[in-house]
Amino acid sequence: MREKKEREVIFYEISDFKYYLQTDKRASKNTIQAYITDLELYAEFLHNHQKDIDTVSNIKRENIEKYIMSLKRKNLSKHTIARKVVAIKDFHQFLFSENITKENPAKYIDTPKSDKTLPVVLTKEEVEKMLNSISTEDKIGIRNRAMMETLYASGLRISELLDLKLADLHLKEKYMVVIGKGNKERMVPLGDMAVIYLRKYIEQARLELKKGNSDLLFFNYKGEKMSRQGFYKYIVQLAKDCGISKEISPHTIRHSFATHLLEGGVDLRVVQELLGHEDISTTQIYTHIDKTRLKELYDSTHPLALKNRKEE
Repeated sequence: MREKKEREVIFYEISDFKYYLQTDKRASKNTIQAYITDLELYAEFLHNHQKDIDTVSNIKRENIEKYIMSLKRKNLSKHTIARKVVAIKDFHQFLFSENITKENPAKYIDTPKSDKTLPVVLTKEEVEKMLNSISTEDKIGIRNRAMMETLYASGLRISELLDLKLADLHLKEKYMVVIGKGNKERMVPLGDMAVIYLRKYIEQARLELKKGNSDLLFFNYKGEKMSRQGFYKYIVQLAKDCGISKEISPHTIRHSFATHLLEGGVDLRVVQELLGHEDISTTQIYTHIDKTRLKELYDSTHPLALKNRKEE
């Protein structure tokens, strides 16, 4: 436990900021947890190394810059440092907006540019191999196939998949309602295979797995909500069993979903909507499609390209 004295510097304001994220910003639990963890480490640094600070109003730009330098000395990745700086900037903007401080010392702090690394993406053949390798001889296998088909058909985040409720599905119309980050609702279409295996799961396995009155869609073998870690381990093992050596993460199927749509000619704005991204720049990471493929797509779909080809 931290000493009470350590909490007196910023921890009270961090609690206020947490409440603001929950109520005003309606941020996700994972986002809030990341922000608060980063800010508590920031507060501890100020308490331990910046002795003249006894209130948030005493924090100056140079104090923040010293903290950022300490992060760089730890050889943290640019992405990690950028995330921590964003948390600090948002925190001080909140303090200024709420008139808790008269100035915003983080206003002119630059956010380090994070290294842009391309996500690991499975080929369509690799995805098909994984899906077709899932045995549906028992209730767990049926559930696993339904979950994987749904994940690839929709590009959901793992947390969104695990939070799905039975009432969210509209199988006849082939879509579902998803509650994403910030409790924002979006409609996501479902493909035929996902609908087939969801029906099979609901009719043959869900009631056998379910315990109690939960309205969740998917359950683990104990009849409880599945954990992110549990499903992540399953995906990793499934890929390994299929001879796929790529480094799989919980987002790999989501990345593959988005990339395959773009390769098929779907507009970037549509992919943004399906993924639930607020900013189009977040979706643009998936535009790493082979230029030759883009040229072929242009030639086969653009009216002028088609016209020129006919004239030739």
